[in-house]
Amino acid sequence: MNIRADHADDEARLIRVAERMIEERGDAISIGSLATLAGMPRARVEAIFADESALFDAIVERWFVDHTAIMEDVLASDLPPNRKMYEFFALRFRLNRERYRANPAAFKAYCELGAAQFERIRGYVDLADHYLCELIAQAQAEGAFDGLAIDRALSLINQMVLPYTLAEVLIFMDERLSEEKLGQIVDTLFAGLSAADGGARGVSGLRAA
Repeated sequence: MNIRADHADDEARLIRVAERMIEERGDAISIGSLATLAGMPRARVEAIFADESALFDAIVERWFVDHTAIMEDVLASDLPPNRKMYEFFALRFRLNRERYRANPAAFKAYCELGAAQFERIRGYVDLADHYLCELIAQAQAEGAFDGLAIDRALSLINQMVLPYTLAEVLIFMDERLSEEKLGQIVDTLFAGLSAADGGARGVSGLRAA
């Protein structure tokens, strides 16, 4: 008997059952309800997932594994910085959109669960920011984002591409988002994002002519 293989098989099965519960019920899951639906003794479930937190972490890891692989592949590619940044956002946006369109109700349930447990997914958000900082540094080495500190560039870029990175935005704006528009946003970033003050803020408030 391969105990390790049996453990991995049971873990994968339990995660699939838990995902089905989220997709069908849209509510928080418990170890007890998971054991019942999986037809598995509670003690066996607890041997794999000590509590709901451990189960949630496993579900989150499964959700983000493809996103992480995309970011790492893009970062390791030999594309020029503007193409890298576009693919960094576009490939993850495409993945989210495919998931949303395949099952809108399930996608919404995952978004709600993630929002309720945001502190538990913060690590993946921080990882994305870390990789984006590396892309920004590469771009700055070739003259982009002149005069901006990396943290400042990170904040500005994240704000401008927010509809393409915040999964739940798809629920409200799916048809208004496109990879073509994202490409134009990234082109605009590389065409002019810098520390220079272009005068938009002016020097005083509005006044009558």
